[in-house]
Amino acid sequence: MSPGDEHETSGGYGGTGQTRTRLPQGTGGDIYGGARRTGRSSSKSLVTVVGVVVLLIAAIAFANRGGDNSTSTDGNTASGSKPDSASTAASGTKPVESKTGGIPSGFARNQQGAQSAAANYSVALGSTGMFQKEIRHTLVNSLYTTGAASKLTGPMDQAYSADFLAKLGLDANGNAPTGSTFVSRVTPVGTTVQQYSDSSAKVAVWYVGLLGMAGQTSTDPVTTSWKTWTFDLQWSDGDWKIAKDSQKDGPAPVPGDDTAATSDEISKAIDEYGGFTYAR
Repeated sequence: MSPGDEHETSGGYGGTGQTRTRLPQGTGGDIYGGARRTGRSSSKSLVTVVGVVVLLIAAIAFANRGGDNSTSTDGNTASGSKPDSASTAASGTKPVESKTGGIPSGFARNQQGAQSAAANYSVALGSTGMFQKEIRHTLVNSLYTTGAASKLTGPMDQAYSADFLAKLGLDANGNAPTGSTFVSRVTPVGTTVQQYSDSSAKVAVWYVGLLGMAGQTSTDPVTTSWKTWTFDLQWSDGDWKIAKDSQKDGPAPVPGDDTAATSDEISKAIDEYGGFTYAR
């Protein structure tokens, strides 16, 4: 995906056989454009295009309960309308409590449920499990519609080849070398419903991603990226399923002046801080 261009997948997960080209950074007056960091390595670009994504360890995050006088359970406005306080306020609806294959399931058949599904799916599809064949197959079959999943499995297996994994410092089974921690994590910042009906929904997830290898001998340190992931969801078999999805760069804030952590600190943080179950 080049900056600002949306990579789409229609029944096939993005990145199979495609590459990204990053243009030279602009020198104009736009502080966001001028502050962007340089492009990542070709392997990371391919990872993003492929859609590196999956939830292996999820710690249940108990959402704050709203008052009984809540007037809406959908909690979001249509695309193009100005967000109000309900966009960030607790909705009062409990997070889902059931899981399928280790990931949340059983989302409500409303806008709020679609947003919660999209946020949780981005976390699952952005985790290290996608680099391990058996887990990847489970995730794809669980999260996508039957038709979309059947078209994804083969191309994704080819994309996650031994050569590709080796470029990331992983062995043929997707495991990091002893003493190193491979990091691939997606953290949603917000969601918005762009389209909605009783049987389908289009939900965009704005997220920050972590990707790289933490270890004393690593030449590919963990870095951050900001993306928007858009899911076309269908109501199927009693839950929301992904029919197709696409990603694009940004919006990315201006980098702060934080001091970069050491590889040991990153490894420790990844081990100590689990992910969340998201619900609005």
